[in-house]
Amino acid sequence: MYLNSLFGILKFTIITTTMRVVSETPMAEFKLTVYSWNNKYLLKYERGMYEQTYKVSEFDVSGDTDIMTIANDPAFVKEVIDKFKNMNTHLNEALNRV
Repeated sequence: MYLNSLFGILKFTIITTTMRVVSETPMAEFKLTVYSWNNKYLLKYERGMYEQTYKVSEFDVSGDTDIMTIANDPAFVKEVIDKFKNMNTHLNEALNRV
């Protein structure tokens, strides 16, 4: 019984890791939310009904400042915006084939 109880506590502890919001930034083209969770940063870009999420290992950057630099890098942001446009085009093309 003790072992069963201990396993239940251990399982609960592993499952309930906390997701920390590093930053929420509404921009003209999209909303950017940066999370820290499970030894990864998640860069979540949202625009209308579309979203893109990029995962970056916390071991690949030296902290929150580096991940924010990456998240706001002009060349990277341009690619994110272009992908949103492509997502919209591809979905509309698929809907037109129905």
